[in-house]
Amino acid sequence: MTTSQIPEVIVQAKPLSSEGSSILIGFPGSGLVGSIALAYMVDTLGFDSIGTMTSKYFPPMAMMSEGVISVPVRIYEKDRFVAILADIPIQPQICYEVANAILDWLKPYNIAEIVTLAGIITNEPEKRVFCVATDKTLLERLGESTIRLPIGSISGIASSLLTECKIRGIPGIGLLGETINAPDPRAAAGTVDVLKSLYNLQIDTTGLIEQAEEIEAQMHRLAEDVQTAEEQPVRKDQQLPMYG
Repeated sequence: MTTSQIPEVIVQAKPLSSEGSSILIGFPGSGLVGSIALAYMVDTLGFDSIGTMTSKYFPPMAMMSEGVISVPVRIYEKDRFVAILADIPIQPQICYEVANAILDWLKPYNIAEIVTLAGIITNEPEKRVFCVATDKTLLERLGESTIRLPIGSISGIASSLLTECKIRGIPGIGLLGETINAPDPRAAAGTVDVLKSLYNLQIDTTGLIEQAEEIEAQMHRLAEDVQTAEEQPVRKDQQLPMYG
């Protein structure tokens, strides 16, 4: 079991099975693109759980499935890939510590590169994938599968990770799926398709598209319900429910 050297953030994980791995990182953000994409990959490709990351500064929240608690930040491995997947957002005040804890933990393994998955809000329907990287060679590897962001800035944990990669001389790529500010499996599918092309992965994103259609149908039904409720007059003698 290896741990990080930063006391604010604790990484506990089994040693990686080999050096030269590509590290895929997805934290909640715009459209939950990174979290959805990486969770789908971990489940579909059958990654193995190898560790966790915790901090006293993380939100006091844990996800559960069928009554079983899941650690909010989990680490998985399969072949030459490591996936760091989170259910919780990372507050700006601790992004620096989290980024350094991850890179310090990975230092002995001579990793190939870091790839962060996130969203970028445009409210456009195309679901394009934009990219940034720590050097032009990495952008050329992506080819025509992404659109380079010409100028501007990125924020959050992705920016901290890529900045530290730049400082330490570690290759770093940021993939930003075009999204609206709501859970967006279509945008997540776009980023998975880029990874599929970049690493020649055998993964089908049909399941993500089906999730998108289900979410869109639920949102459509919700909108209809809200409209119907607004059109119904409220009688003065009608008893309204109280909560709290």
